[in-house]
Amino acid sequence: MTRSPARTRRLRPLWRWLAVVALAAGLGFAPGVQAAEALPQELVGVTVVEHLGDRVDPNLRFTDEQGVERSMGELLQGDVPVLLTLNYYSCQTLCSLQLNALMGGLKGLDWTPGDRFRIITVSIDPKEGPELAREKRASYLEAYGRGDVDWRFLTGQPDQIEALASTIGFGYRFDERTGQYAHPAVLTFLSPDGVVARYVYGLEYSPRDLRFALMEAAAGRLGSPVDKLVLSCFRYDETEGRYTPFAFGVMRLGGVMTMVAMAGLGIVLWRREQTRPDRSDT
Repeated sequence: MTRSPARTRRLRPLWRWLAVVALAAGLGFAPGVQAAEALPQELVGVTVVEHLGDRVDPNLRFTDEQGVERSMGELLQGDVPVLLTLNYYSCQTLCSLQLNALMGGLKGLDWTPGDRFRIITVSIDPKEGPELAREKRASYLEAYGRGDVDWRFLTGQPDQIEALASTIGFGYRFDERTGQYAHPAVLTFLSPDGVVARYVYGLEYSPRDLRFALMEAAAGRLGSPVDKLVLSCFRYDETEGRYTPFAFGVMRLGGVMTMVAMAGLGIVLWRREQTRPDRSDT
């Protein structure tokens, strides 16, 4: 499979470490913006290089929240797309902000994980284990309020984590001084067979963006005809890392709606004519 040209998204320089963490989280982060000055050492390598079209290795192995070792091939089984996040569970700042933002978007989405898509969250900290993953999963499922949905919280060995991150172009870095990881705030959407299909950035994920990205990852197998028509009115904006209105698509949708309205008016007038008394008999 051919790889689309990689696009490196770099983070702006910050003056203090806390501000560095906030920026890595996506606060004030605009994909595609190049740093005007040299990056702080803490952020060297903390980037997203889009690997659209690359496939996640199905032989990579991780441990789920129940302590069961699973391959990515097992986790990707089925015909639904996957929303993938890389975080770590002991993080009290960026990861919590990102997962809380994802939760907000999911609550506004009428699709539920396990129904038309699944979610996989992988810890980038190899020291974390299933117990912590289980606690994190329980807290988010309780907040979500839709029962035991298909959202796996995984942990793994360093080589497996690094291989997954490398495949999707997710750059992160451990800071020895603070004991924290610096990493981007990004959602990666995979096709049912594990091919990277879309990235959505930042700390705010609208239900619309989640729906559109999942539809793209499903290659047309997800969403109603109306969903697909509406999607045609939006284009993925690489500079914003989200979907924005597409003028030609909006005009096309307006034309379709006008035709539907005219057809409806024609039917009403025809029915009225059919029920009108025939004056020729008077």
